[in-house]
Amino acid sequence: MGIELYNQHIYAISQNPNIRHFNNDRNAHFGKAQGDIFQSALPVKILKQDIKDVICRNEDLMKLLKKNNIPVRFNLEELKDLFQNHAKDTQEICGMIYNNLPQALKQKANLKNIKDSALLHDIGKVLIPKKVLCKPGALTQEESNVMNLHSEIGYQILKDYGLNEDVLRLVRNHHNKNVIPHDVNLQVLTLADMYSALTEKRVYKEAFSPKKALTIIRSHVKENDINPQVFNALVKGIVDKKAPVSVRAEV
Repeated sequence: MGIELYNQHIYAISQNPNIRHFNNDRNAHFGKAQGDIFQSALPVKILKQDIKDVICRNEDLMKLLKKNNIPVRFNLEELKDLFQNHAKDTQEICGMIYNNLPQALKQKANLKNIKDSALLHDIGKVLIPKKVLCKPGALTQEESNVMNLHSEIGYQILKDYGLNEDVLRLVRNHHNKNVIPHDVNLQVLTLADMYSALTEKRVYKEAFSPKKALTIIRSHVKENDINPQVFNALVKGIVDKKAPVSVRAEV
């Protein structure tokens, strides 16, 4: 995607009165919820079932936690918040990106697998220590290493819930730069996750505007981490969106 086309899109975003930013509305989401049986059933199953037993029976996961000095302490409030906010937001953005993909890329994507993995991609954060997850300042290298384990932890948790292999692979690799450029499903999930995170308010940063978030993401396009056509689908969806793009704050 050329500079001229990108600049036209960014100008349209900055001038579009329908694209607004909500810094204090935790109940505002990117778009209309698109519920299905999976979306409503699995989070409830995970929260109602004794997730502690599921985790403690997983020898590989227990070894991973021990190796990295991560205590087996469960932040279930974080898990509920993820399902209700960031995960749902990421899922809806995934749907929007998919709808705006060129037909050739859309044929290589699986929308259900993308949306299922979007809902579950950060579930591993249930075991990330709160002092790391909610730290208001920059993470140390050691803390970053712990935070980066959430994808593998999520995979280890979910592999015992009977999910299909593609969803598990997407959860496990959504931060894996070596895999992302070669997989359309992973490209869509990663881009949606990145945009949602940038436009959320977190303890260590304010929420970025859509324009600033897209400008930051574009650097990853230039580094060949993100397919320009997938990025363009995100931009087009934001520009064309009729309803307000509302970004919920996360405390």
